[in-house]
Amino acid sequence: MGKGKKFSSKKRKASIKVLSKKKKYINKEHEGKNKKAIFNRYKDKQKVEEELVKRRQMERRFQNQQTVISESEEETEEDSYGQLVSCFKCNDNSNMVAESDGDTSGVESDDGMNDTAKCSEIEHNENNDHSLDDEESSDEQEGLMEETVKENDVDTLNDPFTKHLQYDLEDELIVALSNVPQTVKETSKRWPVLGNLVISIPQSVALSSKTKPKFSLLEEKVYASAATVPHVINNIDFKQLYLKPQICTNLVSANKNNLVKRDLELTDILTPLQKELFAIVNNYQDLYYPERTFSNADEIRFTYCLHIVNHMLKTRTKILNHNAKIAKRSDLSEDYQDQGLVRPKVLIIVPFKDAAYRVVKTLIDLVVPKEAGQVVNKNRFEEDFTGGEIIMPTKNPKPEDYELLFSGNTDDTFRLGLTLTKKTLKLYTDFYSSDILIASPLGLRMIVGAEGEEHRDYDFLASIEVLIMDQADVFLMQNWDHLLHIMDHFHLQPKKTHGTDFSRVRSWAVNGWAKYYRQTLVFSSVALPEIKSVLNRKCQNYAGKVLVVNPPEVGSIQQVLVQVPQLFHRINATSPLAAVDARFEYFIKEILPKQRDTLMSHTLIYVPSYFDFVRIRNYFKKEDIGFVQICEYSKDAKIARARDMFFHTEAHFLLYSERVHFFRRFRIKGIRHIIFYQPPTYPHFYSEICNLMQESNQNKYGGSDCNMTLTVLYCKYDLQRVAGALGSARAANMAAADKAVHMFVTGDK
Repeated sequence: MGKGKKFSSKKRKASIKVLSKKKKYINKEHEGKNKKAIFNRYKDKQKVEEELVKRRQMERRFQNQQTVISESEEETEEDSYGQLVSCFKCNDNSNMVAESDGDTSGVESDDGMNDTAKCSEIEHNENNDHSLDDEESSDEQEGLMEETVKENDVDTLNDPFTKHLQYDLEDELIVALSNVPQTVKETSKRWPVLGNLVISIPQSVALSSKTKPKFSLLEEKVYASAATVPHVINNIDFKQLYLKPQICTNLVSANKNNLVKRDLELTDILTPLQKELFAIVNNYQDLYYPERTFSNADEIRFTYCLHIVNHMLKTRTKILNHNAKIAKRSDLSEDYQDQGLVRPKVLIIVPFKDAAYRVVKTLIDLVVPKEAGQVVNKNRFEEDFTGGEIIMPTKNPKPEDYELLFSGNTDDTFRLGLTLTKKTLKLYTDFYSSDILIASPLGLRMIVGAEGEEHRDYDFLASIEVLIMDQADVFLMQNWDHLLHIMDHFHLQPKKTHGTDFSRVRSWAVNGWAKYYRQTLVFSSVALPEIKSVLNRKCQNYAGKVLVVNPPEVGSIQQVLVQVPQLFHRINATSPLAAVDARFEYFIKEILPKQRDTLMSHTLIYVPSYFDFVRIRNYFKKEDIGFVQICEYSKDAKIARARDMFFHTEAHFLLYSERVHFFRRFRIKGIRHIIFYQPPTYPHFYSEICNLMQESNQNKYGGSDCNMTLTVLYCKYDLQRVAGALGSARAANMAAADKAVHMFVTGDK
């Protein structure tokens, strides 16, 4: 019995344990059901409250419309046609109210849909949409959705981004833009930092008068508003500047170095130069700023990077908002047209890898600062875009501007695609999956190719909305034809679809008007007619353009240390093309015969254009004139031999190209006479070359200090270059004078 008892007691204990486990499981299930029930009740209650609020709003709107309609009906009782039209308008308005309410409820409330289904639909839309990234998480989408819901409709309509890109252009304005020259209204302004501004805004051309019908059953189309003159920003207000909240949090930390350099407080947020530049850039107008220096380069770079990030985040927010609406509705309207023919929206052209490296670093500081996000392929980027620096000589140091320009990686063959999300910046993305492209002129030229080549591609340039050319003067030293070739391939019809959802493409992009919407920003260190020509001929922004025009008061002649007479010969020419031949004829007939005298040995001929260099070289060979040459294509051994022969009077002339001086900065010794075949592109090159005639660089047996001359050939199309050397006042006097030859001596005022 004892054993049986023990057995029975064990049995009971086991049964008690089983019962307790079952009770616990039932209790857990009961608790879970209770929690779900409470949550569902709360959700149902919330839904009911929201529905009641919406019904009240609709009733109020309907009542207001009823009163307006009744008044209009009383006024138009006699006109039966008017009554019919008013009835149609009434029905349309009521439908519009109902639809807009449905849209807002679709964005604000996520309760009507299953979360997983909603996420899958949004992801499906992103896969079909070439302007969004496939790997973006649903949390990020929800965050961006909250931002768009919070934004006021009135504010978004006043946003320069919306005003510039949302609407089509009137026929009258398109005619004005396509005219050569364009029909524009010019306004001059003077700002504290930028100085003199010339603002050109296209004006609509009056076409044949259109008779508007008294009544129309169609809605009136809204066109893009006329551009306005930009105004100086005095106080930084993020709402007035329409900056995205994501940027505002990182703005001060990213711009800290520029503020400290200018001895400003961090509360100023932007420097005075940045405020004025951003006032123009944020107005979506073209800009030409020819006063870029090594001291303000970081400020300029930060300003256009801020504009780029703001532009891309607004584009992304708009697309995500539309994706959410499309996921809840089956029909598409023009309101959901938010894209171009291809994905890339921004193109930044810079001359060297080091410049691209600095741009990407600035974008990282603005979008994903330390521990706030992720940069994909960052290590690979660091390896590719750093290193390869030029070792500067210590014995005979190069000029300061040369060391600053060629610091870092000076490789000029590169291209890089970037994709921007809320918390991630992806590098090395495919061009057709990228938002931002950074490249050099040569890097782009290799992809664009030439006519007749099989493997060429320029479709990625079809929908560029913001084009930035930083250090544009360096492009002239590299190869200007590359840039002109690239500019000719913007906004052409793509050869492939590249996964484009054409139901989302803006109508002006389909019509081939994308060139009228592109904003172009050009920054250079000198004002050049070649750059201005690109702006006038290749840039047709309907918002207009702003040129910074500050004539140089003091020329580089002030830095000439050698006491030497400087003769300026004016050449008469009717056009820039005719000036090429006129200059050559004047040189071989008026200048060269005198310089061939034995007393005029040790003559350096400085030639800015390589085409002119080749023409003079061929003429010298034909006439059997003793000379040596140094150009950008010369090998080091030939350069050393040419310099030695010139110094020891074995060669009468030295042909010296401007591009080799730009990239190498040789200190040529033994110069007694200088001929500037054309004024130098960079004003400081004039004083640099002249100062090479100092006594420390001379050959004692090569001539006398009393026998030194300097000759400059120029025409009216070179006046900007002449002003850089002599100053604007002297250049203007020379252009207006009757005599063709003017002489200056160092020390004159």
